Amino acid sequence: MPSIWCFWHRCVIPAAYKFRNQKIAVMTSRSFDGEYIARIIHKLGFIAVRGSSSRGAVGALLGMRQQLEQSHSAIFTIDGPRGPRYVAKPGPVLLAKKTDVPINCFYVAVEHAWILNSWDRMIIPKPFSRAVTYASSPIYVPADATEEQMITLHQQMQETLEKCRIKAEEVANVKSD
Repeated sequence: MPSIWCFWHRCVIPAAYKFRNQKIAVMTSRSFDGEYIARIIHKLGFIAVRGSSSRGAVGALLGMRQQLEQSHSAIFTIDGPRGPRYVAKPGPVLLAKKTDVPINCFYVAVEHAWILNSWDRMIIPKPFSRAVTYASSPIYVPADATEEQMITLHQQMQETLEKCRIKAEEVANVKSD
């Protein structure tokens, strides 16, 4: 059964490794850099759907919907591509409303990692480091959700993403930044 998965951009490297070769649809930019990313994620066993929240958002959401209809899950780096860090975009809530597919949030914390000095504070796992994944229960969005309910569900997704991050970091014994 397909799902809509959301996670913070900073753990994209350990998440890509954990969920490789599962034919999950991933939204990637239409930019020149996005072409390289699309090729890499294809080699990792993901399905690239071109577009992002900043360029081609409607087409990308339609592409994600098509993948869900083909029984593939969809995954969003929910604060990407440029941030701000830990601020969720509303796309998955809208997609869940249109498809009747639940949203699940997760985070992958890494015990020992290099932390980049980037907008997202990207984590790169050090060799032989332990990774901890913490995932949420599904969030269901009714097809007839009102605008007010959509705002509430977006806030619930935001809070759930943070709970997943905090729990995974606690278990991995990682200091939160």
